[in-house]
Amino acid sequence: MNQTFTLHHVSVGKMDNNSYLLAAGEQGLLIDAPTDADALLQMAESAGGKVTDVLTTHRHHDHVGALKEVLERTGATHWASFLDSPALPAPVDRELNHGDTLTFAGQEIPVIILRGHTPGGACLPIEIDGVTNIFVGDSIFPGGLGKTASEGDFVRLYNDAKTRVFDEYSDETILWPGHGKNTTIGTERPHLPEWWERRW
Repeated sequence: MNQTFTLHHVSVGKMDNNSYLLAAGEQGLLIDAPTDADALLQMAESAGGKVTDVLTTHRHHDHVGALKEVLERTGATHWASFLDSPALPAPVDRELNHGDTLTFAGQEIPVIILRGHTPGGACLPIEIDGVTNIFVGDSIFPGGLGKTASEGDFVRLYNDAKTRVFDEYSDETILWPGHGKNTTIGTERPHLPEWWERRW
């Protein structure tokens, strides 16, 4: 039987980092712990549960400021991309490769790895109320891709985003980034050639 997820969200810190919580009964999957552990744990409490799992989308400091404290206070299982995990400030319990699954609330959730913004950003596609929602960290934003440091990193990120997200999911799919507002694949898809030309 599929568990019904509810989505909760808070923006924290000077860089307005998004933190998302997927609640399933008393279990909560926190996506990124940027800062302000109290606010993140309060989000879970308000949703009627507690943080049992944490997914860190990528290694950048503005996404991990509260990670150690949240893990210590909850005892949650920590999931992260194997490519980014060596640089994280807290131990990773389950390292993820592209195509792996994250087990939460009795469901096996597929894992997408997008390389380029960091060595490997972890993204999760999850169905909520019949619609696929992908939590994409800083790899994809409304209007473009995440920042890359070289031509090679840009090409890798563009190709991964195109083949692993845009080619695999429908236009109705909602993308939830690490900063700012959500968007849809259908909104962004027509602009892929523009992204390729301008290199972001």
